[in-house]
Amino acid sequence: METLDLARWQFAITTVYHFILVPLTIGLAPLVAGMQTAWVVTKNERWLRLTKFFGKLLLINFALGVATGIVQEFQFGMAWSEYSRFVGDVFGAPLAMEALAAFFVESTFLGLWIFGWDRLSKKVHLACIWLLAIATNLSAFFILAANSWMQHPVGTVYNEATGRAEMESIGAILSNSTLLAAFPHTISAAFLVAGTFVCGIATWWMVRLVRSKKPELVALARDTYRPAVVLGAIVMLVAGVGVGLSGDAQGKLMYQQQPGKMSAAEGLCETEEAAAFSILTVGPWDPTCDDLTRVISVPGLASFLGTGHFSGPESALPGVNDVQRDMEARFGSVDAAGNPISYTPPLGITYWAFRLMIGLAVFSAALALWALWATRKGRLSDNRWLSRLAIVAIPMPFLACSFGWIFTEVGRQPWVVAPNPTGIDQVRLLTEQGVSTAVPAGVVLTSMVVFTLLYAALGVVWYRLIHRYAIEGVPEVHDESPEARAGDDDANRPLSFAY
Repeated sequence: METLDLARWQFAITTVYHFILVPLTIGLAPLVAGMQTAWVVTKNERWLRLTKFFGKLLLINFALGVATGIVQEFQFGMAWSEYSRFVGDVFGAPLAMEALAAFFVESTFLGLWIFGWDRLSKKVHLACIWLLAIATNLSAFFILAANSWMQHPVGTVYNEATGRAEMESIGAILSNSTLLAAFPHTISAAFLVAGTFVCGIATWWMVRLVRSKKPELVALARDTYRPAVVLGAIVMLVAGVGVGLSGDAQGKLMYQQQPGKMSAAEGLCETEEAAAFSILTVGPWDPTCDDLTRVISVPGLASFLGTGHFSGPESALPGVNDVQRDMEARFGSVDAAGNPISYTPPLGITYWAFRLMIGLAVFSAALALWALWATRKGRLSDNRWLSRLAIVAIPMPFLACSFGWIFTEVGRQPWVVAPNPTGIDQVRLLTEQGVSTAVPAGVVLTSMVVFTLLYAALGVVWYRLIHRYAIEGVPEVHDESPEARAGDDDANRPLSFAY
């Protein structure tokens, strides 16, 4: 394999692994903050127990997310140094903002939250977890600002003397229409992940305790786990609506900015009016348009999702063949070496990643509806099938988010910086032009193998820690705040680790 192929595989492996952890941190931090807020306001210890329980799982996920995320930025300067040279003036700004305005805030207030249970007042300690939750979502905003610029360059000029893209307006980058569509979609998906995580674990515990038929355990299920089940289910439903609405807006915007990506996701080869949405299309793993056969489809739905019209001239969607011809006219049909350029993303990966992104969310919807029905009017459930659905549903939104990310990145190919269809044609970069010319294939292969093995080991550690503390259940707790210990002589006691 050439350096380009290995560098792409390495970045794909490390990025997909890292992104498994990211949505849970983004969504769970506000939920834990909400649980602690409920405890401070109501003084009911059930919420303190849930805060400590899910807070511990949040810390495990956060730590692994940081460890795996650091690698991403190093790859820009090593395997993708030509990409970094071209976009560094633009790409570096939102990444620096993420580090300074978000990540440092996360680290600082996470530390205060961990060690400050018995040293900070309740309100100050509560403010720490809320600042962590806000900073985590702010971090996502800046990261998406950088990625959205790659999808749709704005606020930038091309310097012909240096051959680099140079920032002209940070405001345009932070108000990019692609960012304004991607951010709510990503955050909604993160809350779907977190809601499923909370509801799934709490449902499993509720069913288990009710089936024990021991009065004290049934009381624990009613007092502590049932509220978590309801909270997680409500978050799932609200987040699901958010994912649907923001995804619809994002899909329509993609047809304007990257029509090849959306047409590849539909397996749409020629321009069509009233284009059908394909439920199932068959063909080889790496198909061309001639290899595709639609088996099940919904008439007019693809056009509605892309344009808002089911039929008529306004419903016309461009096919990948038409996009190819348009791109060839604008940017040429061969690269610098004289090889033909395919402007069509890999049809098989794009098609199935798009459908798995949508389809796997069905498990969360099923769990939310069943859990709310089973706990209506103060009821508890001992249904073993509900417990099994809860366990099965937990990983599904994680996978859906990963497939959504794969669709977003693979669908942009062959561009690493896609050209803006409304202008700035010179601010563009083919993926093959972004790879380093100085790093040999053997070095990339070695680092890819090392990272893959290391990440596999970290994955085992992450799972075992999450599993271990999840099956321990909510802890016995007491109020450690200075207000509860008024009069104690503890002025010289240092900060203590909460867990």
